[in-house]
Amino acid sequence: MDDLGGGADGASIELQRVRKAYEQVADQLRDLIVRGEVKPGDRLPNEAALSSDMGVSRATVREALRVLTAESLIRTTKGKTGGSFVVLPTADNISAFLGSNISLLSQAQRVSLDEFLELREMLEVPAARLAAQRRSAADIEALELAIPDDTTGRGIEEQFIQNRDFHSAVVETCGNTLLLIATQPVFSVLQTHLQRSNLRQKFLDQVVTDHRAIAAAIADGDPDAAGAEMHRHLEFLRPAYQRAWRESGLRRQAAT
Repeated sequence: MDDLGGGADGASIELQRVRKAYEQVADQLRDLIVRGEVKPGDRLPNEAALSSDMGVSRATVREALRVLTAESLIRTTKGKTGGSFVVLPTADNISAFLGSNISLLSQAQRVSLDEFLELREMLEVPAARLAAQRRSAADIEALELAIPDDTTGRGIEEQFIQNRDFHSAVVETCGNTLLLIATQPVFSVLQTHLQRSNLRQKFLDQVVTDHRAIAAAIADGDPDAAGAEMHRHLEFLRPAYQRAWRESGLRRQAAT
């Protein structure tokens, strides 16, 4: 936003950036989807029809549709029965979209590790408490399945997938979709950094031990214990994340 200072006889004027044509088209189509005027499964008019109706070029329409596809609001298929169809966003799709953008912020060093860790504690400690209050037999089983009986002989990638699944299972137990959307991108970025670090077997074993303690507190229906165990677990992870963050910074410096 530009601020043009006025002179003695003129007022200060603020000018807003003029949005590009394809952004305005995407805004209008998105608004129709969000308001439910175009429902999941409906096919949008073709490019030629949208171009004529909205008074813009087909190239502008095509770019707007790309934006909505990237936001997982539509899917495009080819052929006689093809076209652009409205889809219902899922928690995973939204989390993936947020995750890719948060990851870019992290790589550009616009978000600090302390901010990530602070947010994770603000989200996952209350999540553990809620999970203890709302858990079902199926939830407890899902938590137990996400904890390996033995970490020896397992690859780092496999163990990280199980770690991710455990934390996701804790949040899913809360039954709050928005909480799941918020936590997954943060956890994903932190895990990506940590996975690139050299981790000892002792560290991996302690992660499993911590997960068992969290799961036990949730199964017991003890929110205070579940929150305390999650807090302790995140504090245990902090030095490892700090080390991984430093190593990541050194790799970036070496590459430049």
